[in-house]
Amino acid sequence: MVDVSVAERAGAAVPRVPALAVLAHYLVGYRRTWRAGVFSSFLLPVLTVLGFGVGVGAYVDRGVGGVPYLEWLVPGLIASTALQVAVAESTWPVHSNFKWIRTYHAQVAAPLRVGDIVGGHLAFVLFRVFTSVLAFLLVTALFGALRSPWALTVPAVVVLLGLAVAAPTFAFSAAVPSDSYLALFFRFAVIPMTLFAGVFFPVEQLPGGLRQLAYVTPLWHGVDLCRAATLGVPPQWSVTGHLLYLAAWAAAGWLLARRVFRRTLVV
Repeated sequence: MVDVSVAERAGAAVPRVPALAVLAHYLVGYRRTWRAGVFSSFLLPVLTVLGFGVGVGAYVDRGVGGVPYLEWLVPGLIASTALQVAVAESTWPVHSNFKWIRTYHAQVAAPLRVGDIVGGHLAFVLFRVFTSVLAFLLVTALFGALRSPWALTVPAVVVLLGLAVAAPTFAFSAAVPSDSYLALFFRFAVIPMTLFAGVFFPVEQLPGGLRQLAYVTPLWHGVDLCRAATLGVPPQWSVTGHLLYLAAWAAAGWLLARRVFRRTLVV
């Protein structure tokens, strides 16, 4: 009886969430490489703010809606950074785990459930989004570009935006037969979304058709929420509407990613 109770206590100490083991796998790998990205994590925001916010902003005399261009631009850049990081971590890394290094095949043989594999990797992507945005917020705060204490809510907003982008991108990266489709995805989806979703200029300046497409993208909703938070003004949509829309993208992407992963990994 003593041996059984000891075994039970030992078993209780084992983590009950296998997805955390998957997350730990990626964190261990990232522990060896994070130093290489620290410099760029701070240098890129500085160069972007100086180039666009200060450089281009010098030619925008009246700002946007009465707000200096630098302060108006910063929240869009923050949301755009979250998008770029989420997509970068959800395309080639996911595709390579299927096609080249076959990490997912090893994990499913561990055995781990498909939901644990997807959830653990998504958690790591959100960790990367969160830390990258924190660096951007710190830099922009030093430039005095954050006008409201509601800016403290921006990390939570971009994590939801990152999930809304990363989850469907997981499904796409797992489904395509070649990595050339990932380059097309950047060219015809990510770049247009970045240019026309309200990051650099108001979407109201776009023609009607393009404006409606901008409203469909998750990035515009993230930009509007971040801009409202950093400027301390109401968003164009309701906060609840934005959050529900991003949550719908995240939920649909999660279900689709699990389906594609299961179809590929479970024979």
